[in-house]
Amino acid sequence: MGLNWLEVCVAVDGEAAEAVSEVFDRFGQGGAVIETIYSTDTAYHGREQPLVSVKTYLPVGDEDRKKKIEEAIWYLGRLYPIPAPSWRVLAEEDWAHVWKKSYRPIRIGQRLVIVPSWCEFVPEPHDVVVTLDPGMAFGTGLHPTTRMCLAALEEHVRPGQRVLDMGAGSGILSIAAARLGASSVLAVEKDPLAARIACENVALNRVQGIVRVETGSLEKVTGQFDLIVVNILAEVIAQLVADGLLSRLVAGGYFVAAGIVDERERMVQDVLKSSGATVLERRQETDWVTLIGTAGLS
Repeated sequence: MGLNWLEVCVAVDGEAAEAVSEVFDRFGQGGAVIETIYSTDTAYHGREQPLVSVKTYLPVGDEDRKKKIEEAIWYLGRLYPIPAPSWRVLAEEDWAHVWKKSYRPIRIGQRLVIVPSWCEFVPEPHDVVVTLDPGMAFGTGLHPTTRMCLAALEEHVRPGQRVLDMGAGSGILSIAAARLGASSVLAVEKDPLAARIACENVALNRVQGIVRVETGSLEKVTGQFDLIVVNILAEVIAQLVADGLLSRLVAGGYFVAAGIVDERERMVQDVLKSSGATVLERRQETDWVTLIGTAGLS
């Protein structure tokens, strides 16, 4: 008999989504799963506005983590307009069905196509295909931060480059970098379940000779890189930069920092500036900001 899962879901916007994601990353199995949805709620004066559906999963019967999530969301509700979370039980086979029915091949940029592993797809000659089974890990290609990172990688990855992917999640960005010509990619992910899923996706795309997945954080990073991509949360990015993340970047190398809610952008901009980095480009989709820049120039 398969394992039953308890799904918890909260629909929020902007800064609240980041706060809920932090809670789910801490207590959920595999961290937060994020999708963009839309609302015509009267709070937005009848205009269709983007919301974010933040979900995570727990094994049924894990009352300790369930209680911690309930308490954390209650306290966040004192700070943000967060509705009560919805809960439902899914059998493993039902969870798989619910997960898969939402996804289809997605074109991003000029050449990249993200293809769920269960979908049939015939690529065009110029397509760069990433086959993905996200499992319970962030990184499906649907979220604005992931899309902006993929577009940035398509523009900046060059054949032979060394790439670091901090907070690799499902491995989508690491695999895309390998498919775009990187000679080596280090994918670092702190959550063991997400790291396992990333390893499976790396094998699925047959890029094991290029992408190495490590479980941990900055302590796992050695060597120098031509490009660093970090798609996590603003506070985590700021801490990684303060701890010396960009010292791993070669002179003139590029970084892509994403997962930044616009209300938290100034904090990241300040720590980047104090580290000697230069932001060359700012991109925004809904409330989410991506910063592209360079560091290590004398």
